[in-house]
Amino acid sequence: MQSSRQNKVIMQKVVFLDRDGVINRDSPDYIKSWEEFEFLPGSIEAIKLLNLNGFTTIIITNQSVINRNMVSKEGLEYIHALMKKAVKSGGGDIKDIFYCPHTPEEGCDCRKPEPGLIYRAQKKYQIDLPTSVMVGDSAKDIECARRAGCGLSILVKSDNIANTEKILSGKKILPDYVALDLYDAVSWISNHFL
Repeated sequence: MQSSRQNKVIMQKVVFLDRDGVINRDSPDYIKSWEEFEFLPGSIEAIKLLNLNGFTTIIITNQSVINRNMVSKEGLEYIHALMKKAVKSGGGDIKDIFYCPHTPEEGCDCRKPEPGLIYRAQKKYQIDLPTSVMVGDSAKDIECARRAGCGLSILVKSDNIANTEKILSGKKILPDYVALDLYDAVSWISNHFL
């Protein structure tokens, strides 16, 4: 008889990815439909490269569009299904997507920088967090990675990079690497681990 430990799938080399600003173009008006969703250059190829190098990719994203009543849960999941399908068509795979539907005012434990989403992923997949990596474009992503105990965090440059770096510096939290985009981040991760 197998032990329960043997029945569990232990995933190694997990990379958590933020969505907006990392995989797709962010918008101050939020992404409310598939028509508004636009992959950033190289992001699909970057996820494929992660997978080819043995990394599992999991999305960790704040999506307050739900509780702001801008899109339904089903609408968001439709966007995510099409995103996953497009990534799969490009040769990559997104293992799972964990999202927070709450607004900042709701004070939940899952809205980044809180680590709740990463903890949920860790529990579901038995992830060894000290060997995991978080890639994001905001101070919230990097702080979330540190709070959750991720081994490495990478900041992807965005239009708001100066303010993001100022916030992180003020909190004495520094990313392990600042990348030009997701593809650059993935190249750094691959070189760091291989």
